[in-house]
Amino acid sequence: MQQWKAIRECRAYTELQRCAENLPDLTDTAVLTSERIAHYVCTGPEFQLLYGCQHINEEILDHFQEIADESRLVEQFRQMRRGAVLNKIEGYPSEERQVLHTSCRDIFSTQPASPTQTEQGKVELQKLKEFLQEVENGTLRGSSGETFTTLVHVGIGGSDLGPRSIYEALRAYRIGGRTVHFIANVDPDDAADVLQGLDLSRTLVAVVSKSGTTLETLSNETLVRQALKDAGLDPAAHCLAVTGESSPMDNPEHYLRSFYMYDYIGGRFSSTSVVGTVMLGFALGYSRVESFLKGAVRMDEAAEEGDVRKNLPLLLALLGVWNHTLLQKPTVAVLPYSQALHRFTAHLQQCDMESNGKSVQRNGEPLQGQSGPVVWGEPGTNGQHAFYQLLHQGTEEVAVEFIGFRRSQYGRDMVIRETTSQQKLVANLLAQSLALVSGKDDENPNKRFAGNRSNSVLMGDCLTPESMGALLALYEAKIVFQGFCWNVNSFDQEGVQLGKVLAGQFLSAMVEKKVENSVTGAFLQSAGIA
Repeated sequence: MQQWKAIRECRAYTELQRCAENLPDLTDTAVLTSERIAHYVCTGPEFQLLYGCQHINEEILDHFQEIADESRLVEQFRQMRRGAVLNKIEGYPSEERQVLHTSCRDIFSTQPASPTQTEQGKVELQKLKEFLQEVENGTLRGSSGETFTTLVHVGIGGSDLGPRSIYEALRAYRIGGRTVHFIANVDPDDAADVLQGLDLSRTLVAVVSKSGTTLETLSNETLVRQALKDAGLDPAAHCLAVTGESSPMDNPEHYLRSFYMYDYIGGRFSSTSVVGTVMLGFALGYSRVESFLKGAVRMDEAAEEGDVRKNLPLLLALLGVWNHTLLQKPTVAVLPYSQALHRFTAHLQQCDMESNGKSVQRNGEPLQGQSGPVVWGEPGTNGQHAFYQLLHQGTEEVAVEFIGFRRSQYGRDMVIRETTSQQKLVANLLAQSLALVSGKDDENPNKRFAGNRSNSVLMGDCLTPESMGALLALYEAKIVFQGFCWNVNSFDQEGVQLGKVLAGQFLSAMVEKKVENSVTGAFLQSAGIA
């Protein structure tokens, strides 16, 4: 049985605890120097991490390296990419699966880590390429003979948050006249709001569910199919299935095409599979899907670097563990200074909190200490006018990760009061980073900023399909490395199952119209539903 070490079992952990009691004072101008800012920069595919505003020094980084080596973090990542069964709990029934979301983009690696699964991904990508050609040249049409200009993506959780955030991030690169809409919430108003403004005769519907049994998704699919019928259209000529092979949705009588997702790809890690690329291909075109996947695989390969100081995902992960586990910061705010990334933090909430929000180790024993943090955030500069007050002067210290770009996507900007809007955006980002650590003394206590609030800045050139792929893979790898560090299984989600079971009991009571003398019945009566 393979035994992996959690961070608290590593020899260097005691040294890091000692370092945590004697942190560098970043309010000291002798510490926070231009040399420090220039020195603490890690360069990876598409991005540079500026981490001079973190509470680190060379000794702490040396201990990071010791932790990484003793826990074999990079070795575990390499094994994951090559097909090791890591989705499991030793000695207890569990999913017992490989974790191969990286295989979807390994197609564009010169040396694929998992050839068999990569070949499966290549088959699905070729199917997508041919499908998109049919849409583009008009040989594929709706039941009334119209070409397709709109796609409705129906999914929930990992089948919605990742694809939605990526679409929003890359809207600037859409094919002219193409739009994508998303339906996720089982609230019928969500579907009604999306459908009421569409020309359904020119609309494709991608229904996304690995099992083919996801209740919320199937309910929304039924609403969409009824809307198509009411418009005099044949749903089978408009609906695509993105599902597991041989699932109940893998049915050519009900769907004009099926694209397959596999058990070794977890929902929240599935955006580079057909879960995301069918939608993205329709919106952007096939060549930009390729660019997106190439950016992701470059980051995957960079994550196999053994040197912490040169491995961007690993360094970002260990900085997060340092802030959360040792410096006791319970939350991390991911703050993109890009409006296009306005849904990216929401995706990271699921990817991170569903992965590492665990209290059991991979050996089945209770976790000692904390697992993953609470993840939250909104785009800058909007957030500056909302919650930054707490970041600067609140009693709750928050770990902060800024994301920014030197250039805008559209390039439509102008000089206003001697600077462009993009310059103002970047200036605000860098100013907030510096203000958090440097602080400000003042005789008026209400105007005093304590400072010493550490943060990092992830800086890219421009948000493109390739850099978006790299950004997504960067955070996926960060989450995986942190799960390894805490020795939790980042790839299951048992915690969401109980609510599903209880919801089924409520639904049964509603259907049978019987309210028994039970907690379930009391809830229904108190809510005015029984």
